[in-house]
Amino acid sequence: MTFFRFRTTVLATLAMVAACLVGGAFAQQAPPAPTVPRPVVPEAPVPPPPDIDAKSWVLMDYATGRIIASKDPNERVIPASITKIMTDYVVSAEIAAGKVHMNDKVFISKHAWQAGGAGTDGSTSFLKVNSEVPLKDLLYGMIIQSGNDAAIALAEHVAGSEDAFAALMNAYAKQLGMTGTHYSNASGYPVPDHYTTARDVAVLSRALIHNFPADYAISAVKEFQWNGITQHNRNTLLWRDPSVDGIKTGHTSAAGYCLAASAKRGDQRLIAIVMGATSEQGRADDAQALLNYGFRFFETHQVYTPGKALATPRLWKGEADTLPIGVAEPVLVTVKRGEYDKLKATMDIPDPLIAPFKKDQQIGTLRITLDGDTVLTQPLVALQDAPEGGFFSRLWDTILLWFHHSSSDKKDAK
Repeated sequence: MTFFRFRTTVLATLAMVAACLVGGAFAQQAPPAPTVPRPVVPEAPVPPPPDIDAKSWVLMDYATGRIIASKDPNERVIPASITKIMTDYVVSAEIAAGKVHMNDKVFISKHAWQAGGAGTDGSTSFLKVNSEVPLKDLLYGMIIQSGNDAAIALAEHVAGSEDAFAALMNAYAKQLGMTGTHYSNASGYPVPDHYTTARDVAVLSRALIHNFPADYAISAVKEFQWNGITQHNRNTLLWRDPSVDGIKTGHTSAAGYCLAASAKRGDQRLIAIVMGATSEQGRADDAQALLNYGFRFFETHQVYTPGKALATPRLWKGEADTLPIGVAEPVLVTVKRGEYDKLKATMDIPDPLIAPFKKDQQIGTLRITLDGDTVLTQPLVALQDAPEGGFFSRLWDTILLWFHHSSSDKKDAK
């Protein structure tokens, strides 16, 4: 074959490839939108949430963090002993980081004894001044009995002083996105610059359950005995509803009666926050009503399974021609009963995808909407390694990509 015939053959081949690309035969197709399984669910009316007599409240879906019902969720309120959820969170985080340990001996200072127990009308774990108590016992006493002295002793042990611990609390609050909260102490003692919102308490509660499940489990313990004294959990819902397993009560004359409660029924978990109720029974009744409403009229579904390919878009300059893409964690959504059929899912994936990629590397975004509103976004990841191809395959894909871009530009111009 002469050089001219060879050149003619190559040019003809490239022309044919170009024609195919322009015609769409080799053009990268947009990945098909995943189809949400749609069971037949009869339409049923969903009533408004119960009328809660409290300053503010929130009902949150744990799986997605979506607030499904609320009243004044961002109104600034006094947290009282609801504060101790953050105290618990900080201590749990420091334990997880190896900075303190459950078997640490914690010194009970005069400040912890006076401010948190003796001579006050607040909750106490009956700690003795200048004694040493295992950190684990203080954690139980703070969470179950709501001991102010235990909270302050923990704060001093973790950070050296209660003021330094409050700075840690605010740092974690910022990290969690609690935009309406500021802490000044570890116990919830009422001072002007100590406040939160029902939404922020829900965000914090969800983070505690997710990040530190073993420590969260302490809030389900109904009673705790220490130094010969039996301390009962102040969350009366633990005796009323077996699905309730936390979280924390709070009360001062300024704050009213507060309750952060969480319950799990089947695969569904909800979080109810009631701030500023008028009585101890009222806060329990309100939280129970919110939980019952949520479980009755909302449902959680797993839409996608980790590791299953939701799309296999064209991969350029790689060993393989396609790259399977999916999710790394279960995709759960919570919607009103009867609205599941209205969910729509779309995928945002860059085009072109050029190797290499590592397994679990984020590739794009999965977006699930309901009536045009975004319910959930979750990263789309590579389900396997996608190394670069050899020199000639990369060279060939470089040529094809030139035609691919030209074809895309022509389509965009139409």
